Amino acid sequence: MDNINNKIALITDSSCDLPSEILSKYSIFTLPLRVIYGNKEYRDGIDITPQEIYSRMPDEIPKTSMASPSDCASLLQNLQNKGIKNILSINISGGLSGTYDMVKMVSKDFPDLNVIAIDSKSLSIGLGFMVYEAAKMISEGFDIDYIKNKVLSLRDKIKIFYCLPVLEYLKKGGRINTVAATIGDIIDIKPIISINEEGKYYSHAKVRGRKRSLDKLVEIAKEISEGHTVRLAVMHGSAEKEAQKIKDTLSKLPNVKDIIFGQIGPALGVHTGPGLVGVCVYIQ
Repeated sequence: MDNINNKIALITDSSCDLPSEILSKYSIFTLPLRVIYGNKEYRDGIDITPQEIYSRMPDEIPKTSMASPSDCASLLQNLQNKGIKNILSINISGGLSGTYDMVKMVSKDFPDLNVIAIDSKSLSIGLGFMVYEAAKMISEGFDIDYIKNKVLSLRDKIKIFYCLPVLEYLKKGGRINTVAATIGDIIDIKPIISINEEGKYYSHAKVRGRKRSLDKLVEIAKEISEGHTVRLAVMHGSAEKEAQKIKDTLSKLPNVKDIIFGQIGPALGVHTGPGLVGVCVYIQ
């Protein structure tokens, strides 16, 4: 890795929800998604926090946008100026954001760079686990093609599930059918939402009531984990106490290697509203 031509720069976006210490330790570059209130634009996780968004709901519900092409171009230019040739970018699902396609498009303006873009077909810590594994492989000196293939193989090993107290914000963000959301809220149906092979949301299970939906999350995590060594993540959106209970329960499973715990970023919180609790299972 002493040769500059063999160095690999790792890029992701702010939806990855990795702890800041991991991003810093491995020098992972993060393109911020955008949160938009009227004519004012905020960089996700830099200019605005999740709590600032939740505090303005439901009166003000912002919009979100993919990472900025100019931010991406600036980052690629800086890396090129440093003599780095190989760049691996792992991004939020192309079925949920235009960020992955944007990186591919902008990279065409840098023909001297070997930019490999990967659609994680996931988000939040599901994406984060892929980025984390890529970072460790880069630090161990593996070449970019090997790392790319390894990361692609992880997509089937990482499963993410979450539930929400209300479906209003997914509906307003265009992430869920309006009729389904309205009926769901009326009869108190709480779908357990996951991501399919196309990288889009779908209802993995449907239960009635908040407590049952949280219990179902634990049940799903246990079912998927059975017979495997797993890494887990428990994430929340201003629902720390409920998420902590789930973390405490899952941490007692004998096959759990470790658990990441944290809050989802602002841009993701726009589409879920306060109260999200999610579990990610990474099968080793």
